[in-house]
Amino acid sequence: MAMRTSAALSVVAVNQIQAGPSVADQIRLLQAQAKALARDQIGALETALLQVERLSAEIANGGEAYPVGIREIARRLAEDCEASGNTLKAIAGRA
Repeated sequence: MAMRTSAALSVVAVNQIQAGPSVADQIRLLQAQAKALARDQIGALETALLQVERLSAEIANGGEAYPVGIREIARRLAEDCEASGNTLKAIAGRA
């Protein structure tokens, strides 16, 4: 009995198959990329908090040019930004 070959199937020599990275390797790579992006974004947040802290401190110490309520909010905001920035640095240092 003669065997018929299907056009959809073909025989490929083992050395012609190129093995790509395993799924586990791909996952590790994606996780490393995600962590790097997260570190970058945390750094951007720290920079933004520092800018808000500086601006708030300038307003808080700006004297009579700023209304009393605004100066008080700015003073509290500067303190909060400093504390939050320090906490971020501490947590990011452990990660």
